[in-house]
Amino acid sequence: SGFSICTYTGNGTGGASIGHALNAAPSVVLVKRRNSSAYWEMFHASVGNTKVLYLNMTDAATTSSASWNNTSPTSSVVTFGNSSGTNASGSTYVAFCFAPVAGYSAMGSYSSGSDPFVFTGFSPRFVLLKKTNAAGHWYMFDSERGPINPNETWLEANGSGAEQTHANGDIRFLSNGFQPIGSDIDAGGGSYIYYAVSENPFQANGGLAR
Repeated sequence: SGFSICTYTGNGTGGASIGHALNAAPSVVLVKRRNSSAYWEMFHASVGNTKVLYLNMTDAATTSSASWNNTSPTSSVVTFGNSSGTNASGSTYVAFCFAPVAGYSAMGSYSSGSDPFVFTGFSPRFVLLKKTNAAGHWYMFDSERGPINPNETWLEANGSGAEQTHANGDIRFLSNGFQPIGSDIDAGGGSYIYYAVSENPFQANGGLAR
């Protein structure tokens, strides 16, 4: 399914790496320090290895070599800098690693426009969105809570608030992708990243995506 969970102990040295066992380069890596408080630090391939996103914050993508050592994940390892959120000496961490799998999951980006179409190759069951060039919430949509198009019901991963419903944050789940609608997820001049999971996770050959 292109997903692995790794635990490790940091050494405080930039360039340290861990194996992820996916046999494909992860497009998304989410790291959380376990033995003390720290932000959820995220790598997303569409933002690049010189920047970091924080799942618990609304901040735009932040330039930092400390999180990923300006090094993208490979098909075998994830590399860290010396950020307290990813690699403090003696601290323990968990890393959630996601690689795209055709027909099952997709990670990428889109630019704001007039209700742009985002191709994933499948009808989504779940979509996570974040504006990266300015502050904005992490919006989570799914077809269980919002089965009718357009889906106006979201949760915010960065907050503890109740479920929200607003016409400025619609999303249409289509047969081969999704369409963000409204200023919350399609603001003028906005750059966005996404992570999407399929409603029916099967590849074209009829086998379950692995």
